[in-house]
Amino acid sequence: MQPKRKKISYQEFLHREYEFFRAPLAPEMDFYETIRTGNLRKIKTLLNEPFNAKQGLGILSNDPLQNLKYHMTVTTALVARFCISGGLSQSEAYSLSDYYIRLADEATTAEEISELHNEMCLHYTRQMSGLQRSSVTSKAVSTAINYIYEHLHTRITLETLASVTNLSAPYFSRLFKKEVGYSVSEYIMNKKLETAKSMLASSDYPIAEISASLAFPSQSYFTNVLKKDCGMTPKEYRSKYSGPLTRKKEVYQG
Repeated sequence: MQPKRKKISYQEFLHREYEFFRAPLAPEMDFYETIRTGNLRKIKTLLNEPFNAKQGLGILSNDPLQNLKYHMTVTTALVARFCISGGLSQSEAYSLSDYYIRLADEATTAEEISELHNEMCLHYTRQMSGLQRSSVTSKAVSTAINYIYEHLHTRITLETLASVTNLSAPYFSRLFKKEVGYSVSEYIMNKKLETAKSMLASSDYPIAEISASLAFPSQSYFTNVLKKDCGMTPKEYRSKYSGPLTRKKEVYQG
């Protein structure tokens, strides 16, 4: 009987990988910096080599597929942290990270994980590219956006956001529209719908539960706004986009 091996913890292998990637001038550091700076042209070039064929991946599991899933988790976690250091909100970075790690966990082939890895890297890079071009510079609007991401499960009002930013409601409303390009209510609805789409596509939660968890007034209201947004009911959307091989960019556009 073989001795039982101690399982490596997520924190341990994340720390080990991070220490490796801190090496000066390492190609891996250049890879993460490319994503952090939103360089889409360069990241597309760097993604030419399939993730499942990448050389130098450590052995975190004797099972090849599980090993690749662990490395996908590490890469996604590091990309999220690099993007946070580049200005992406923690709530958005971690929401994306959770989304892609969950899909990787559901993958059944190395090719799926490789495809998912590229999608994840491009998604974060696009977010950072948009951030670089964004005119959002005020602390008040950044605070409000973070608040929105962290409270999508509640009914968020203009007055609440004005209060947390210590501004008057009319002034905050004008500032938010100027910097973000959407009214406060439009932005909140967009984020709730994006989250709802993600939940429909990658979970089996009942539609009523998804609606309630995002504080929509009713399931029928949720159905109506989703149909107006993408032309489908929640049931139709789930049927079309659920499953790891049918992910669409519109499921989570950030």
